[in-house]
Amino acid sequence: MARGNNGEYIIKDEQDKKHYIDIVKKYKERYQFKLYAYCLMDNHIHMLIEVSEVPLAKIMQGIQQVYTQHYNKKYKRTGHVFQQRYKAVVCNKDGYMLHLVKYIHYNPVKAKIEEGLDYKWSSHREYTKGKGYHTDIESVLKMISKNKTQAIKGYIEYMKGQPDDIEEAEYRVEEAQSNTPRTKEKGLILENMINKIIDKQKITKEELMSGSKAQKISDTRKVIIILASADITNKEVAEKLRISTAAVSRIRAGQYKKTENVKNMVETYSKLIN
Repeated sequence: MARGNNGEYIIKDEQDKKHYIDIVKKYKERYQFKLYAYCLMDNHIHMLIEVSEVPLAKIMQGIQQVYTQHYNKKYKRTGHVFQQRYKAVVCNKDGYMLHLVKYIHYNPVKAKIEEGLDYKWSSHREYTKGKGYHTDIESVLKMISKNKTQAIKGYIEYMKGQPDDIEEAEYRVEEAQSNTPRTKEKGLILENMINKIIDKQKITKEELMSGSKAQKISDTRKVIIILASADITNKEVAEKLRISTAAVSRIRAGQYKKTENVKNMVETYSKLIN
């Protein structure tokens, strides 16, 4: 995440935005990093990057320096363009990648820009079209489905998700920046909830984590996933239940048919655990 110095609009016009993304593309080819998502706003930038051998600091230094030179020359000015050093948050690739992609793509919606999700200067449209012009979309889409057509449909549906998905993403960023993960506390909360629910359902932990598709066990897993606190990541829930992170993400995003039984269980057990 990089912001304009003193909140200035440093990439306001389309020419500047195109120039910035061209610089990113140039360094992407040079340093062989992966770009999973981006959004260029008027006064700040979001990018989701996976580095290889070249460290992030060197990548960002190159991108920011080249853009600063362009900006200062174009507007006949000197000095800093970006606000101090960029901010970097480590993203767990398996556990939170989809949420962070969504968080990045929702920036124009939060800013009340007319185009909303269809904003020109984000990678959202690359995902909906299934063509990664600047972005490495395949890894993210495969988290939704191995079938690309189904993955694109799933992505579009996921992006319609509830506002709490975005609130959770914001919490994740804030938590990572403050460096207070509270992992042990969250684990105890999840464990306590699971014990209460399986006791009422009269099933064992072994049955819950067996991968069984029996209706009673499958519904119980769904209820646990739905009721898991928003500050517990998809990966943490998945590891606890011994299922895939993608499955947890789909259920949390509402990408399945919620039966009356699941609805009733959610209502009943939400009172039990609160």
